[in-house]
Amino acid sequence: MYGHPGAKSPRGNGQHLLVVVDDPRDTELLATTLELAGYRIGTAGTRAEGTARLARDRFDLVVWDVGLPDLGHLARGRRMAPEDRPPVLFLAGCDSLPRLVPELGPGRDDYVTKPVRIAEVLARIQVLLRDRNPGPASRMPRYGDLVLDDTTCRARRGPRPLDLTPAEYRLLRHLLANSERVLSKEQIRRDVWGEYRADQAIEKLVSRLRRKVDQEEPALIHTRRGFGYWLGRTAR
Repeated sequence: MYGHPGAKSPRGNGQHLLVVVDDPRDTELLATTLELAGYRIGTAGTRAEGTARLARDRFDLVVWDVGLPDLGHLARGRRMAPEDRPPVLFLAGCDSLPRLVPELGPGRDDYVTKPVRIAEVLARIQVLLRDRNPGPASRMPRYGDLVLDDTTCRARRGPRPLDLTPAEYRLLRHLLANSERVLSKEQIRRDVWGEYRADQAIEKLVSRLRRKVDQEEPALIHTRRGFGYWLGRTAR
């Protein structure tokens, strides 16, 4: 059903996308291809699951299959502050276009017709994300309301600036770059410093960083005992 992207297909920069498609095979193919293209992917297989994830988590863009029932429910669920409303790329059959057009937000949403081509999906996603986040800010590493600025080596959690030491910033940047992946102390030692650091020193550094980052909910820095540390949201 879906074509494969060419070597020069547009690529992401870690943006968080939600794929809401009812066919598990199509979901797997889209999610795998988009992950390879540089995006972080969440998935949902029903309209109810998709709207629940939109209400619970922050996404930069949503890929939504118009074949799911009750399209109007998505529109109602997306009534939020403009800056918080993710753009939507609809996957639409030609026969569904008449009921889709009224749901398209001006300049915020787009669609591709089915059977879709991955190269077209990637191009439309890139345009929607670029239009929403023009300029250098769109390239800032982020996870939810945690944003890092590599040009100034500063970070913020929502509107609150984080007063980080150079070591804390390097560690947070590495955790964010590997979000939702457990990193061992050895990996942190090798990739953040490239030199020996005692386990106790790493533990103290993580503890200081957690106190600065996790003053708001949800907590983002976690310990998996016996394995290491990871950055992300815990499952609900």
